[in-house]
Amino acid sequence: MKKTLFFIFLLCSIFTLAQKQIYSSPNLSEKIRTQKTVAILPFTTTITYKKTPKKYDAEANHDQELKMAKNIQSSMYTFLLRKADKYSVSFQDVDQTNILLKKAGVEDQLDGMTKDEIAKVLNVDAVISGKFDQIQSRSEAGAIVTTVLFGGLGSKTGSGTLTMTINSGDNGELLWRFMKTMDDTITISTDQLVESMMRKVSRNFPYTKS
Repeated sequence: MKKTLFFIFLLCSIFTLAQKQIYSSPNLSEKIRTQKTVAILPFTTTITYKKTPKKYDAEANHDQELKMAKNIQSSMYTFLLRKADKYSVSFQDVDQTNILLKKAGVEDQLDGMTKDEIAKVLNVDAVISGKFDQIQSRSEAGAIVTTVLFGGLGSKTGSGTLTMTINSGDNGELLWRFMKTMDDTITISTDQLVESMMRKVSRNFPYTKS
């Protein structure tokens, strides 16, 4: 019995580690001490399906990815703004960030730029960026039917992995990285997604005042 319980505990521990990962650079404390302004970039988003829907439209799917990228960026800015007094830096308004990127003609070229190059365009000390990979396991309609038939809210429709990074603006060095995998439900919004992630991040977020 003890061996069985130990094995179950070990499996749960491995699963938990796989679901959440945090990295901090040895230079983190030294770097953030002098930082004052941080920009949040749109999060690179991919939406894939375990089984391609019958009426799948690649262009519409890409449009949805671009929309979600901006939504996550906006939701994260809103979350950080609500708790501004708890952080040692200020966060650049995301509308200003996106306008500056557009004026510089690099809005659609961020993947081909280093983080210090982007920081110079935005005139900030660091940039927060990341990606969200969403895998849909079944249709939203199917999830709603299951909810109605068997009760409960937020039936699982898939999973998503959200990665958040902070890079120094002077040399692009990766200072901090957080990765979290979570279930995706029919009730979740980008605000809820970011809220869920930031609750996990809060104790380790580098800019939180001690």
